[in-house]
Amino acid sequence: MNSGKKLIIIEKYEDFANYVYLVLQNIPRKHGVLKEKIIQLIFEQVELFYKAVKSDSKSRLYEADANLASIRFYLRFLANENRKLISQKQHQTASIKLAEVGKILNSWIKK
Repeated sequence: MNSGKKLIIIEKYEDFANYVYLVLQNIPRKHGVLKEKIIQLIFEQVELFYKAVKSDSKSRLYEADANLASIRFYLRFLANENRKLISQKQHQTASIKLAEVGKILNSWIKK
């Protein structure tokens, strides 16, 4: 895998992380534990990408993919009709950005 392909996933993910981080700042303080958990997952994902890029192990790719699935869950949880901690539009935008990252990661897994 060339370094250009490695860099593009980080760039796409950074775009997602910057967007979601700003959205999360508007979550009420009483949901602080949830907000911190999601922020932690977002930053852990960067580490997982770098570990996967530096390793030849498919297990690192699957670990990164599993963490993306966790992030997707938390985004759905925040946007749930009963909670509405983020708007449906914010959820949709974040999901689209994350899907771009997921497509790149899945193409790596299939190689």
